[in-house]
Amino acid sequence: MINIQKENCIEILKKDGPPIIVVAAVQETEAIINACSENGIKVEGVCDSFKEKTIDLFFGLNTFHTPELPKYFKDARFIIASQHVQECADQLTGLGYKSFFSPLSLIENYDVNKHKHSVSSLYMKNRLDVCKKSHELYFDKSKTYMRSLDVMITTRCSLKCRNCSNLMQYYKNPENTDGNEIIKALDIIHKNVDFISEYRVIGGEPLMNRDWASIVNNLSKKNENTKIFIYTNGTIAPKEEQLKMFEGKNVNFIITDYGDLSRNIDVMVERLNKFKIGFSRDPAEYWIDCSNIKHHKRQTKDLVEVFKQCCVKYVYTLLNGRLYRCPFIANAANLKAIPDNPSNYVDIFGNGENLKNEIKRLIKVAKFFPGCDFCDGRPYDPSNSLGYDGRGMIAPGEQVKKPMSYKTYND
Repeated sequence: MINIQKENCIEILKKDGPPIIVVAAVQETEAIINACSENGIKVEGVCDSFKEKTIDLFFGLNTFHTPELPKYFKDARFIIASQHVQECADQLTGLGYKSFFSPLSLIENYDVNKHKHSVSSLYMKNRLDVCKKSHELYFDKSKTYMRSLDVMITTRCSLKCRNCSNLMQYYKNPENTDGNEIIKALDIIHKNVDFISEYRVIGGEPLMNRDWASIVNNLSKKNENTKIFIYTNGTIAPKEEQLKMFEGKNVNFIITDYGDLSRNIDVMVERLNKFKIGFSRDPAEYWIDCSNIKHHKRQTKDLVEVFKQCCVKYVYTLLNGRLYRCPFIANAANLKAIPDNPSNYVDIFGNGENLKNEIKRLIKVAKFFPGCDFCDGRPYDPSNSLGYDGRGMIAPGEQVKKPMSYKTYND
């Protein structure tokens, strides 16, 4: 059994020993590196499964491609910054490493206002709160927990990216999701899940649903302690009266910058700053070729492997009253691009007294889903993955003029 140290980490890490590596080049890692420095802990570098993330320094430290770590370090101690705690530990154990630490004690009293980060202090605080909860509940096996839940409020998008991993390029008649139905579904989910750390309000482009602000406001009122992150492409600037209602609340924007395509991104940033709303702005990058819909007819062992390597297998997705384990299956099912199979989802309105057990099956039991057989795979490291049928890393944001064709299945 893999042992991840939770208590007394600071004192242990301050002692002489193998080099210390922080796992995952994510925004929270900046705070963990600062906390290590505050506590006299020397960090050797950062590792990440995406090779493209390891080309440059991260926060002034050397970066290492995780599968190549044994070339540099015979032994090492790892602080797991990623919220995917078990997956990181599993991968590193497979490489021969044994010493793993949770960052909980490091970030417990971390003051975001005392340090510089690549994002705003408010946004970093919210990311760290999600990180803390993810690690706390990792150690509490009695809880049914979702690190995040994608709430799809529309399949409409202001862009039409050829390789959109959420399959927006296939929708011929995209639609908004009814806001009242979303809130009803979430109320039911909350009664059957112990904790959800964050809501990710997505589309398509969520701001294309004119009721987006009302939906987010309802989410915020009902779930004051849950962080909300709105994913947008910077093509539509929210109105000031919409943003004003979120001032001081746990609502954040994650803006993907597509260059000239993100035509209103500067106006959006100006308004978010005006109302002190947390946000991040990052270029569109690190896209994996995983948007093809094809029936692979894999054997069970291969489906297990594809699922094991999938980097979005914990991206729970709510779409039209159904709860899915990933956005690919959610949208493929919604498009009727895969056969309808109840094993792929939980019907929030149709499972009655068995709903809690069905959600547990989705979260804790399943080793793969029938819909996985229609996905090329979405691995952490496409250059080093079995059962992956894509082209690897691809250029983001290439546009198509009309919806792309695909095979449909009858109900």
